[in-house]
Amino acid sequence: VGCTHKFVTEGENLELTAITKEQSGTYECIASNDISSPDVRTVEVTINYPPFISKARSMGTSVGQKGVLQCEASAVPRADFEWYKEDRRLFNGLNGVKIETQGKQSMLIFFNVSEEDYGNYTCVATNIMGITNASIILYGPGAMHDVNGAAVLPRCSVCLLLTVTLIYLLKF
Repeated sequence: VGCTHKFVTEGENLELTAITKEQSGTYECIASNDISSPDVRTVEVTINYPPFISKARSMGTSVGQKGVLQCEASAVPRADFEWYKEDRRLFNGLNGVKIETQGKQSMLIFFNVSEEDYGNYTCVATNIMGITNASIILYGPGAMHDVNGAAVLPRCSVCLLLTVTLIYLLKF
């Protein structure tokens, strides 16, 4: 494996319990005795695990500009990606979007952003072990974001207070 762990067994089997994805890699089996030189064979161990989205990047862009939403998922076997806007699945080359997937990263590309493009998108990563998703937002230049990255409308609590005060004063 990446680091040099040594396991000594009396038989021909090595049992790994409570295995984790970090234990995947190449193992060397060395058989030796006092009579001849050791015999060495390598064994590749692959640990399958469900997708885990490690990066889901929202983006702000102006109308008419290019926009790119990024989604990255670690998985073995490699994840397949799907993109959705609300309940509608998006396909490469349709509705003015391009989907580029390379390795563990998928990008949803808008070449000419319109007002209708703004909103919440879902990146779905799937393999034979499981499925996961992440919410990603394409937002306009006027939107602010909370700590979770969600777009929120600009607030003006002072404006609201002034409006309420004026309405109250006009009643008298």
